[in-house]
Amino acid sequence: MPKRITPLSGTKVRTAKSKGKPVAMFDGGGLYLLITPSGGKLWRFKYRFEGKEKLLSLGAYPEISLLDARQRRDEARRQVVHGIDPSALRKAQKQAETEETETFEVIAREWHTKFTPTWTSGHATKLFSAMTRDLFPWIGARPIKELKAPELLAALRRIESRGTLETAHRVRGLLGQIFRYAVATGRAERDPAADLRGSLPQPKEGHHAAITDPKEVGPLLRALDGYQGHFVVKCALRLAPLLFVRPGELRHAEWSEIDLDSAVWSIPAEKMKTKEAHIVPLPHQAVEILTELQALTGASRYVFPSGRTFARPMSNNAVNAALRRMGFDKDTMTGHGFRAMARTILDEVLQLNPYVIEAQLAHKVPDPLGRAYNRTTHLSERRKMMQKWADYLDGLKAGAVVVPFKKVSG
Repeated sequence: MPKRITPLSGTKVRTAKSKGKPVAMFDGGGLYLLITPSGGKLWRFKYRFEGKEKLLSLGAYPEISLLDARQRRDEARRQVVHGIDPSALRKAQKQAETEETETFEVIAREWHTKFTPTWTSGHATKLFSAMTRDLFPWIGARPIKELKAPELLAALRRIESRGTLETAHRVRGLLGQIFRYAVATGRAERDPAADLRGSLPQPKEGHHAAITDPKEVGPLLRALDGYQGHFVVKCALRLAPLLFVRPGELRHAEWSEIDLDSAVWSIPAEKMKTKEAHIVPLPHQAVEILTELQALTGASRYVFPSGRTFARPMSNNAVNAALRRMGFDKDTMTGHGFRAMARTILDEVLQLNPYVIEAQLAHKVPDPLGRAYNRTTHLSERRKMMQKWADYLDGLKAGAVVVPFKKVSG
């Protein structure tokens, strides 16, 4: 005859003490209270399922009272009667909860946070904007492991329908990076973005609109000097043709990187598209502009701070917006176009060494001896070139007669 178990009472549970070793106090029906050596009180339910003895945790006392523990035991016993394993059911429920939290948006934000320190702030902002604008509204709430290529393609088609095919291609690449991270961290089994290759039309070869005819450069430079907007933006406009760096490099310039006495701007690697440090020799015209600007923004971290706060650089659209205000539309001149202007005229009009030009543009083009670019490549020649370029622009601005000519092949 089996031993009769006397049910526990609230007082007995409350006053139970540790005996330096695990002690089980049974209540009946498979429920017992486990007293741990450290004094913890844990509810357990012992049962048999398909011939095997199993154990289910029901919580800890006093958070789970004796009455609560009995109700949980009774529910588990009903599950066993109906052929359901309570342990397997709980595991499945936890798995479902986990999958609900591992949505595309959660994983994408985690990926972005992890890699932001390796990017320029401008690049990080662009990626985050693309995610929040083009992906999260459509697939953000979906469990990442359930997403398939057709859903991703639908999101890209929405971007394409706006007439921004190049953006759609960039977002497809972004999707691939996020999914590869999810696969590597065990939250997805494969990258469905890889199946989208060839699913979008190839964009037409684009270019940054630029004025490259010397006869048109003079009026442009005079317009920049006469700009009536914010003084910080005006200085950026005047420096853009002199230094012809990338727009993001210009607007993120910091005073700590600029040595006006030595006339050098040293851009750290993390701010460069090439991820290699770059030196920009400053002609005396640039030093004069920066000296004047320093009186206004020298207390800021940024050379060109936002009009609202010194804590952020000016908008990435400030230069282009100013050009539009002056009447130069997007098909005529862009902030990035100052690079094309310099490259074309330095090569075809001033006929300077193309390797020196490419080095100053921070392009990774080996010189005739096969030497790869580094921050000091052709530095002496670059310094002379930058001053010659600035003087040439002064001549155009003053209305000097400059006869452009092309190199004669052969």
